[in-house]
Amino acid sequence: MLMNTKETLKKMEEITELYVRELDRYDMEQLTRKPSEDEWSLGQMYMHLIRAALFMQLRHVNTFKAQSEQIEAANGEAGSESLSGGDTPGEKTEAGQAVFAQGSLPPVRIRVPASPEYTPPQPESKEQLAEGLRQVLSKMRELEPVLADISPVFTAPHPAFGHLNATEWFAIVEMHYRHHLRQKERLDALLMQV
Repeated sequence: MLMNTKETLKKMEEITELYVRELDRYDMEQLTRKPSEDEWSLGQMYMHLIRAALFMQLRHVNTFKAQSEQIEAANGEAGSESLSGGDTPGEKTEAGQAVFAQGSLPPVRIRVPASPEYTPPQPESKEQLAEGLRQVLSKMRELEPVLADISPVFTAPHPAFGHLNATEWFAIVEMHYRHHLRQKERLDALLMQV
């Protein structure tokens, strides 16, 4: 399935604007209040979105971009036609195929183990969150024009969706932000009760 990366970027701009604008609704106590000991605060959810995008999703896109550029330089031409060794992209899982067919992550709560590895830190300030969201968007604006030049032969495994190429990792960022709107709504409702 061909994805429209410009449309993905447009959606990402809209959802980033929403997340940044929504920060004005909260003070730091609200952003760092956890519903329970084993759940994330709203601020931790924001940190999760930023960190997943910068250090996993977009990091893969950058890596594939560099690999494609190396092959292009070595071959003296663009594209992946001259790849040697029978390189083929990895496969998506059934869940991964469903996500890309639907264009969204499934509407289920995912619980990750409570550990330093998986638990995002509390934010230091609203400005830190707004800047992080803008940094992700800036990186996506930088990468979108070159996605078509990145060979789809390069893939990296997602823990649930199998092997994704650069365009798919790029799309996952926006899907992930959209997926967490449900968590944000749930946390907002809890904040209104207090």
